[in-house]
Formats: sequence, C-alpha cells, structure tokens
Amino acid sequence: MLTNAPRGTKDILPDAVGAWTCVENVIRDLCDRYGYHEIRTPLFEHTELFQRGIGDGTDVVDKEMYTFTDRGDRSLTLRPENTASAVRAYLQNKLYADGGLQKLFYIGSMFRYDRPQAGRMREFHQFGVEAIGGGSPAVDAEAILLAYDFLTALGLQGLTLKLNSVGCPTCRPVYRERLQAYFKEHLASLCGDCQSRYTIRPMRILDCKADAHQPFMADAPAITDCLCEECSAHFDAVQAHLTHAGITYELDARLVRGLDYYTRTAFEIAYPPLGAQSAVAGGGRYDGLVEELGGNPTPAVGFAAGVERVLLALEQQHLLPARPAAADVFIIALGEAAAAAAFPLLHNLRQGGVRALMDYAGRSMKAQMKQANKSGARYAVILGEDELAQGTAVVRNMAESTQETYSLDDMVKRLISEVKG
Repeated sequence: MLTNAPRGTKDILPDAVGAWTCVENVIRDLCDRYGYHEIRTPLFEHTELFQRGIGDGTDVVDKEMYTFTDRGDRSLTLRPENTASAVRAYLQNKLYADGGLQKLFYIGSMFRYDRPQAGRMREFHQFGVEAIGGGSPAVDAEAILLAYDFLTALGLQGLTLKLNSVGCPTCRPVYRERLQAYFKEHLASLCGDCQSRYTIRPMRILDCKADAHQPFMADAPAITDCLCEECSAHFDAVQAHLTHAGITYELDARLVRGLDYYTRTAFEIAYPPLGAQSAVAGGGRYDGLVEELGGNPTPAVGFAAGVERVLLALEQQHLLPARPAAADVFIIALGEAAAAAAFPLLHNLRQGGVRALMDYAGRSMKAQMKQANKSGARYAVILGEDELAQGTAVVRNMAESTQETYSLDDMVKRLISEVKG
C-alpha cells in the first residue's frame, strides 16, 4: 500500500523525536570534548567502495546491500556502514595533508537488507567515530572510552565491554591454519555458510550466529595465542590504558567482528537484556583500510553505535526523556478582532525567544483553554473584546491558576523576561 512505509523502515514521529535529539545532543557534547569533528557523507557510494572496504564474501556485501544501477550504468549502493565512506572522504579531500590525526564522527542512516526485528531495521541509524592516522594503543583506548562514556552518559547500566585482538597480516595466517585444522573434523556440523567460510575466511566461523551454540565452538583456538610480538604488545597496552582509566572489561577470544578490515583491537559493548540484539556499540582498529582504498599505509581505529538499539536499552531502563512542552505561551483570542491583534503579539513573543502558539480556528474559550493545557504552556494570554478595547491582556499562570492583567506592551516584555530569565 502507498500509505505504508517500505518494510524495515519506520517513521520517527514528533512524540519520539525528543529522545533522538537527547541522544544526539549527548553525542555532540562528548565528541566536542574528545576533539572529534562531524563529517557528513553521501547516502550512496560506488559499490566497489564497499566491496573493497568491507570485503567480498562477507554477509554485508553478499547478502545485505541495497545496490542499483543508475542511468549512467554505474553500480551504486546505499551505504551499509560509514567507515568506508569516511575513509573515502579522508582520501578524496586530502584530510591527511597536515600529517596529523584526523578525528571524525557521524550520525546518519545506514541500509541493509535484513529481516526486520526490534533493534534491527533495514534503514537504521548509527553514531560512529573514526580516528585516522593514529597507531598508538592510546588511540584505541580513547575510542573505547568514548563509546563507553556515550552509553553511560545516557544513564545506561549493566553494560558489558568485551575485548579481543584479531591480529595482523603477520600473525593471522598462523591462526587461520590452526582454525582450519580444528574445524576440519567438525566441518559436517557447521552451517552451509560456515562450510564456505572454512576455506576462505575461517575466522568468520567464530562470528556465526547459527553455529554459536555448537558444543565444539567453546574449544576453538584463541587468536591471542597466535599474536605476533607487536600485536601482543599493542593489545597489552590497550588493556593497560583501560585498566588505568578504571574501565572493567572481559576478554572474548571469539570476538572477531563481521567486517574484513579489522586488525588488532576489536571490541563490543553489549546491553544483555536486549537478547540477540544486545550489541549496542562495537568497533576496532583497521590499519589496512586506507591503503586498500588507494591511500598510503595509515593506521586507524573507530566504532559505531546503533541509535535504535540504544533507545531500546534506554526504554527498558525507563530512561527515555519526557516529551517537552510544545509551547511557553498560548494566546487565547476571542473574536476576529482579537485574533487579528494577537497575531503580531505572537510574532513579537517568538522574536524574543519564546515558544508561542495560538488558535486559528476561532474556537470557544473553553476549547482554546483545553488546547493551551494540552500544549503544556506555562502561561495563557487571554485577549477578548473588553481587553482589546482597553489595550490589555489577561496573563494566566497555568501551574498556579493565578492571573494578572497587563498592557499589551508590558505583557510581551514581561513574558519574554519570565520565560527567558
């Protein structure tokens, strides 16, 4: 039906937007304190960007992307994530020119063809950060702290931070051989996808939801036993930074994340009561992505948080903010002449920074007072024929049920002072 939004998408209505705005305000405040600057990338990119950046053979690229051909016969894809786009923007716009660490953040829609469920829509929203050009373990720890601070600043409790290292091109082949040797005898028990992954990307077996509860998964080799000296030292340093900052975490040898570009640090923050969709933020280091997309070898680290899942967690903990009042002042005009006189008063109040409303339908006094109550206005201004003749208005304090009469000029100044003071 034309009156229904496409499956997997959802309207965000006025009574819900306040919660989104609250979350976005926390994001902007924290990113400002951490020195991250906002970037806004296109909703669609050349398909090859995600094929190279995320990786052919991943579920995202093979099964979940919204890809189409435009009139110029170019293959384009709605962005399924924003890291590849941020790196493309970093390279195209030469953000590397000053040679320093570029700290970027974004808030926006992403798109994946998936089975819609609570916390997982086909159009979903992410907040993410990318720190491009920094190889220090401290940069990893800072990104993790920012993700953790974001969630705790909203008041969320009961979060779990999981940490792992997925190694680098030096040590990962060793781990790959160990994984293949281990899973060889269990190959027939794996799902069809993991049987395909066994040859090409055996690490992805650890991230499979279908095989997660197989009894043999718990004994799979840990990558931390295969790390090279540099990766091991880097991982130890990240843990030390988090410990010194007072952050509690647990090591999870099966945490590999679902995208090809990750190297070394991988992390995830979960809110367990959300069940299967408990991961509310996650990310890690991706030192090879800039080079893969055509740049010079450049270290980088980042994370993304799902806004819908964060809001679900806030709802479960009764932390969603109350919807704010729609107005500070509501003008009740009785009669056409009063309505004509009220209109410029309404404009003067708004120019003074006051949220002001009035009725345009010529309703009765009772109906307009009901509308004023519904708006949540602190003050109702009553302007009828008698008041208009005297150049006055009655100002009613809605909370205290008291009222006073002022001249029209004094009324505007007084209300601006009361509301803004």
